[in-house]
Amino acid sequence: MNEPVSALMLAPLRLGEILDRTAQIYRSRFLAFLGIAMIPAGTMFVFFAGLVGLAGWIGTKAGQGLTAANALAWTAIAGLGLLLVPATLGSTALGEAAMSDAAARSFLGHPITIRSSYKTAWQRGWRYVGILLLQGLAIFVAPFVVFGFLTGVMIAANVSGFARSDPSPLFGGLVFLAFVVFGAFAVWMLLRLCLAFPASVVEQAGAASALKRSTRLSEGTRGRILVLYILGVFLNQILAWVVMFPVIILLAMLPGLQGQAHVRAAGTFMTFAFYGAMFVVRALTKPVFGIGLTLFYFDQRIRKEGFDIEWMMQQAGMVAHPPAASDARNADRIVISAPVADDAAADLPTQPDAVEMLEAVGVQSTGVAEHPDETSTAGEDLRG
Repeated sequence: MNEPVSALMLAPLRLGEILDRTAQIYRSRFLAFLGIAMIPAGTMFVFFAGLVGLAGWIGTKAGQGLTAANALAWTAIAGLGLLLVPATLGSTALGEAAMSDAAARSFLGHPITIRSSYKTAWQRGWRYVGILLLQGLAIFVAPFVVFGFLTGVMIAANVSGFARSDPSPLFGGLVFLAFVVFGAFAVWMLLRLCLAFPASVVEQAGAASALKRSTRLSEGTRGRILVLYILGVFLNQILAWVVMFPVIILLAMLPGLQGQAHVRAAGTFMTFAFYGAMFVVRALTKPVFGIGLTLFYFDQRIRKEGFDIEWMMQQAGMVAHPPAASDARNADRIVISAPVADDAAADLPTQPDAVEMLEAVGVQSTGVAEHPDETSTAGEDLRG
């Protein structure tokens, strides 16, 4: 059941409170968030299962030579391989946006459905695909390319230890050091850009603007976000073992899958079980990251930009829309906002107290980044 957001919910939160709030939101709307996460996870599972199944079937018919059935299977594998990347990219981008939309609406007390979240994401699908591509280039592709280039330079320079006959640890040590450095860089970029989807969904920002917003908003809280990722990875591994362990036991107990004659069948079964476990675990854990990152986004906006003041002014009927800002970034902000009664908006010009409050507080909220202490004091006064 959705309830209006109170001032206490919009107060700055500690790490433990964010994690607790993440669990509460996920538990209260479990089926909706699970349904949102199942679409991209299911897309990947269908493609990988199709590839593995066709490859296994071709392997059993290898002794028959090239037949029409084998040719059709190879054609299907080629088609699935070509569609794998765009389908995975598109479903993942839409899933990230839909998850951020649902988490933001849930946090602000609005109802959510799987259909409405994906409908919102679909309207600006190319923007979210662009965000995912830029994130992938900055976090994974760029470090990997530079790492490969440096490794190639060391091989071309014949660094000591590269040849098998050379026992020097220099080459291995340099490769390991480069791996650690670029791995740390990838994690750092992930922490900088992880709030891009919530920023784009809530503020309707473009891909480049959302990445810039993420970089700015993540300042000062990247260590806490890293804890969220670490806990999410541990949860992922625990759930993976919980799902896979019964499958492994069942496989070992089935007599029909023992012996050399059934090695291929057992391998195919284990592969399907592995990808099935990945599908289940990914669907269960994805909402934890999506909800948690959206809460970090709102928490940073409260700390840096006085979003709690802005929201309470909307709730009180002092403004019908979010305060306008001078820069293009805020030209189309906060589409997820509290509804304001028409009569309250109509009476706004005749209420001198509301106008004075707007002038005293609304102007300060645009300069919060430069005066965080003043905003915090103003927020405490309003909440008091």
